[in-house]
Amino acid sequence: MKVILTSDVRKLGKKGEVKEVADGYARNYLIARGLAVASTEHAMEILEQQKEEEKELDAKRKAEAEELAKKLEKITLTFQVNSKGDRVFGSVSTKQIVEQLAKNGVKVDKRKFVDTYPLSSLGYAKVRVELYKGVIGTINCHIVGSDQ
Repeated sequence: MKVILTSDVRKLGKKGEVKEVADGYARNYLIARGLAVASTEHAMEILEQQKEEEKELDAKRKAEAEELAKKLEKITLTFQVNSKGDRVFGSVSTKQIVEQLAKNGVKVDKRKFVDTYPLSSLGYAKVRVELYKGVIGTINCHIVGSDQ
């Protein structure tokens, strides 16, 4: 029996795939638990419509991420760390960068940072963040020391 998976099923396939399975497995397990629906013409039309909507949504999100990447490149964040001469005490973490961006009205997830190391040297640094699949934005950070 052919079924369309409505959610990911371990060792069988991902959501939206059409699979050929045993009749009993389809009726008694997959369809009964709502993990799949029988593959009919109407169900295939709905699946195609959902895939098209998903592509449109994906394109919209990617465009928003590219717009955000352009906005991030114009922003320079300034952080102050304790220092004495050239020696720096402390560092700037991704959490601090996210908080500073939030103050500027930009929301970025701290788990999406490509460069996850803390910034611990004075001067300018560029931090990269993956905003969406294949869209990477660059944040300019300026680390300033405050002599004790």
